[in-house]
Amino acid sequence: MDVSLQLQRPLRFKEVLNHRTDCFKIRPFLGSLSFARTIQFTPWRCECLPSRVSLRVTAGAAGQFLLSGVMRRQRRLSTRSSKSSKGFGRKTKLGTGNQKRDQKDNGENEDSNIPTLSESEESNQTEMESTVAVDEESTIALYQKNKVNESEKEELKEDVPSKTKSYLNAENGSARKVVEDVLGLQKKELILENDTVSTSRDAATYEGKHFTDYAITEEKHLAGTETDGTVTGKNEKTIEDASAKLKLEMEEKLRKQEIERLAEGNFLKGNKIFVYPQTVRPDEDIEVFFNRSFSTLNDEQDILIMGAFNDWRWRSFTMRLNKTYFKGDWWSCQIHVPKEAYKMDFVFFNGQNIYDNNDKQDFCIIVEGGMDVFAFEDFLLEEKRRELEKLAKEQAEKERQEEEQRRIEAEKAASEADRAQAKVETGKRREILEQLMKQAPRSVDNIWFIEPNEFKGADKVKLYYNKTSGPLAHANELWIHGGHNNWCNGLTIVEKFLRSGREGGDWWYAEVVVPGRALVLDWVFADGPPKVATIYDNNNYQDFHAVVPKSIPEEMFWVEEEHQIFRKLQAERKLREEAIRAKNAKIAAGNAFSACSLTDISFVAEKTARMKAEMKERTLKRFLLSQKHIVYTEPLDVHAGSTVTVFYNPANTVLNGKHEIWFRCSFNRWTHRMGPLPPQRMLPADNGSHVKATVKVPLDTYMMDFVFSEREDGGMFDNKGGMDYHIPVFGGIVKEPPMHIVHIAVEMAPIAKVGGLGDVVTSLSRAVQDLNHNVNIILPKYDCLNLSHVKDLHYQKSYSWGGTEIKVWFGKVEGLSVYFLEPQNGFVWTGCVYGCKNDAERFGFFCHAALEFLHQGGLQPDIIHCHDWSSAPVAWLFKDHYMHYGLSKTRVVFTIHNLEFGAHFIGKAMAYADKATTVSHTYSKEVAGNPAVAPHLHKFHGILNGIDLDIWDPYNDKFIPVPYTSENVVEGKRAAKEALQQRLGLKKSDHPLVGIISRLTHQKGIHLIKHAIWNTLKRNGQVVLLGSAPDPRIQNDFVNLANQLHSSHSDQARLCLTYDEPLSHLIYAGADFILVPSIFEPCGLTQLTAMRYGSIPVVRKTGGVYVDDLLPRIWKCATMNYIHLDFSYVLQIASDFVEFFVCLGWRTEESYLASVLTRLYDTVFDVDDDKARAEAQGLEPNGFNFDGADGAGVDYALNRAISTWYDGRDWFNSLCKRVMEQDWSWNRPALDYMELYHAAKKY
Repeated sequence: MDVSLQLQRPLRFKEVLNHRTDCFKIRPFLGSLSFARTIQFTPWRCECLPSRVSLRVTAGAAGQFLLSGVMRRQRRLSTRSSKSSKGFGRKTKLGTGNQKRDQKDNGENEDSNIPTLSESEESNQTEMESTVAVDEESTIALYQKNKVNESEKEELKEDVPSKTKSYLNAENGSARKVVEDVLGLQKKELILENDTVSTSRDAATYEGKHFTDYAITEEKHLAGTETDGTVTGKNEKTIEDASAKLKLEMEEKLRKQEIERLAEGNFLKGNKIFVYPQTVRPDEDIEVFFNRSFSTLNDEQDILIMGAFNDWRWRSFTMRLNKTYFKGDWWSCQIHVPKEAYKMDFVFFNGQNIYDNNDKQDFCIIVEGGMDVFAFEDFLLEEKRRELEKLAKEQAEKERQEEEQRRIEAEKAASEADRAQAKVETGKRREILEQLMKQAPRSVDNIWFIEPNEFKGADKVKLYYNKTSGPLAHANELWIHGGHNNWCNGLTIVEKFLRSGREGGDWWYAEVVVPGRALVLDWVFADGPPKVATIYDNNNYQDFHAVVPKSIPEEMFWVEEEHQIFRKLQAERKLREEAIRAKNAKIAAGNAFSACSLTDISFVAEKTARMKAEMKERTLKRFLLSQKHIVYTEPLDVHAGSTVTVFYNPANTVLNGKHEIWFRCSFNRWTHRMGPLPPQRMLPADNGSHVKATVKVPLDTYMMDFVFSEREDGGMFDNKGGMDYHIPVFGGIVKEPPMHIVHIAVEMAPIAKVGGLGDVVTSLSRAVQDLNHNVNIILPKYDCLNLSHVKDLHYQKSYSWGGTEIKVWFGKVEGLSVYFLEPQNGFVWTGCVYGCKNDAERFGFFCHAALEFLHQGGLQPDIIHCHDWSSAPVAWLFKDHYMHYGLSKTRVVFTIHNLEFGAHFIGKAMAYADKATTVSHTYSKEVAGNPAVAPHLHKFHGILNGIDLDIWDPYNDKFIPVPYTSENVVEGKRAAKEALQQRLGLKKSDHPLVGIISRLTHQKGIHLIKHAIWNTLKRNGQVVLLGSAPDPRIQNDFVNLANQLHSSHSDQARLCLTYDEPLSHLIYAGADFILVPSIFEPCGLTQLTAMRYGSIPVVRKTGGVYVDDLLPRIWKCATMNYIHLDFSYVLQIASDFVEFFVCLGWRTEESYLASVLTRLYDTVFDVDDDKARAEAQGLEPNGFNFDGADGAGVDYALNRAISTWYDGRDWFNSLCKRVMEQDWSWNRPALDYMELYHAAKKY
């Protein structure tokens, strides 16, 4: 059998792509070769391809031909007649591709379609031809030579029919496999049109007309060990490799042809770039093509591409392009698209200073099928998390190793100390024992002696004692209580004496085993065993001693003794250490916060705790000084047992102008055992209008309380608006008993946070708990709770109320104890906090259920604190149903977070609450005229919110590169700025950087934000904005602005229009200024966080004269028509705010107009204009303010700030240090709230 593979490559591919796929037809071909059948695959249309692969399989029909081919090393072509093909069966037709697939699907063997020789008699020959595009140089020669022993020839002759059939099946099967691979590849890879497969009777003529055949002859010899006539695995692998090579080569040709077509098409269209493959997917290689002739780089010799992924935020690259051979001036390079990419951004340049950046728009390619921008943001956060985890692990490992080293060194030091102590104790013992050995006899006449006279350790000896020689003469029994070496191991010898019968006295003896390491025996005689004996003979309190004559050498003994003492000391020390560890573990198990504080505290943790303590101390001093314009003490810190002078200035109070001022004082929140002190008339002081009084502070005092009156018997009082004046006392022998506060709220950060209410509930509770008070929170157990932040959540109990079962769950959130109420009526199974049509009913039920929980549980909190309209029902439900029925000691405090919602509920809660608050002093003034508030001003107070120092802490912030405090604020902020510039692709330069972190709404002054951006760039500064807009129109507006800035000021400005918590930390740390131009702000925290990180706030100020002048006129209008204001009149009296109201969408509700005045006035004091106002608050100026709502206003503040940065850097750095040291945490608000809670308890 001959196998001929004819392999040739096509010269061109272009025509191939224009052919139809219905290209194969099969017809029989009768060749001129006798006794053989030729299968030849003809090409697609002859005019398409100039070359092909022709695979010819020729099978000789005669067994003698096959046998002779087997027996000879050099196989020759046999032309025997067909008559010699005896024993061969009928030849079956070749199956079609579909038939073969059907057979394969039916589990048939792959060789089932191979024709056998026995079937070849029906037709002489059949030839099929197929042309495959391959390289012209490819020629494959397959050789296999096997020797066959002469002794096997006869066996082969006898087995010719079966072996020949099997062999041809295998050979034809291998050949067919190549053919099928080629056919499959052709059908899969090429789109053919108008193709037909022609078969020719004269194959040689056909081939000579269109092809140059390269015949490859395979010579095969059958080995004796070959079974079933199959070809060897080596031959099969060779053919498979050849098939794979053909496929790869054809794919490469097809790729080049497709790229050439794309290049030609894009050139004709005038496109500057294209990529291959045209659909870019992540984690794949692409080839970028650039037409130099269409570019500003058309005369440049070097073309480079510079780019990055995902809006220039991920994996930047720079690569050189190479010239291609395609029509047009096309250059290309290959780039790998990372799996995280959703877009590729790039420009071209000459390696120096000439760029093609797509007319300042940059080039970009969308990556399909991978991450989107939000997934990428999540990925970055995850990467950061992993990085931080890695750093944390490395740090933990480092700390572990350091701890291990410290432990080893400590163990070594302790061991050396134990050894030194053992040496000292050994010296003392040796000195005493040597003195004892010098005095110890071997016997005492007529009293005791030992037999034998010579003995050593471990010997059994007899100790004789003359009973009549001492106080035991009348004892019924005699016992020895003994030890050795000056009783070093205590009592070790106890034996009973026996009468000996020895003459010369009343002698008794006891057999005693001498201790092995004894140098001296020690003993006394007694009338009974230990704990029973009553009479002793102890040698007149000297005890009895006897030297061991044959004891071990002394030096050896003392060496061993020192080692034993050393081991004993080590064991005792380890027991002590274990006891300490067990004690600490027990304490840690009962600690509600964290057991880590009980381990060795790291330097960072120690410094953090120290800084917090120092800040609290400064805050307390500020708290005391904040009243200095009215009252203060000398000394400022009042200590128990001391005498203190109280100074009071009635000129700034309701007692202004009174002839007399009387001082009324007590201690410990008016609960001191001494009761109130007698009223004391105050005397004039040396400093102006102040008067003074002197008080002796008792030792059992923790608080000093006082008020002032105009007469001894009372009259008009100054009691600080019902709060009274209180000053803490230090060093008292009693501590303030903790209060029990319960918050009933529908929000709590971070598990059910919707707005600022949730932050206040959590942060205020933590701050009050840090003051050693007991705080609990009652919260609905929504089905949308973020339970990942709840520790040890477990079911506690159930109770019934309102016709339903209510399950109670308990867990820890941010170290706070939280009770979760889950009514089984479905009120909390809504998938949201707010947004249901029956929210009022849901929250009303929850409020009543919470009070019932306290009542049925027997809890008696001092204060119930409810928040906003959602838990306002607590106030009146408590007074109507529970105050006189089990909760008589409890008082209610109510906080207004936003008066815009639920005014009716808020008004009713104000009427029932014992005390009420809102989020700042200024806001309390602004809403004072609201009908819901106005009747209750006597119990209404403004307490400024704070920020959480554990979240916003530049010394322990994992999102900034270098931790810093006020001491190294310059270095820390420089590192943060560089990191921010690098992350956002800004130019690394020493220029002022303005940060903006805000929701993009009209309330936030977005028109002022835009103006400030351009003004900052004009002053050669940099701008970073982080925020997004809920309104799609505003969002699109800022997207366009971002694109514009990226094109014109890509190294100076970056707008990140999304939410990114880690980036916000980096902006606070890296910015020099934080701009807050809000139109209104119930309680702005952005400027407070900025100062925490040493960034200077630039804010819009709408307080002062506006509060004192404009607001009363607005309220006058409001009282005339509360529901719908006469807006034209409002605009007349508030012309300065026309633009504000337009931005606010022409809202006319009274509460909204009240909110126009921002709370920023309470916290930011202008460095040029607010020195006196800052001093009144115990502060120094800390920022830049502006009035109005136009560009001129913001320019006034921003230009002063930037000029300060340029012209007075040292002073600016000192300002950064100053604002960092100001405490805007919850330390001060917590003190104010505690004052409020205690004031409520008086009612």
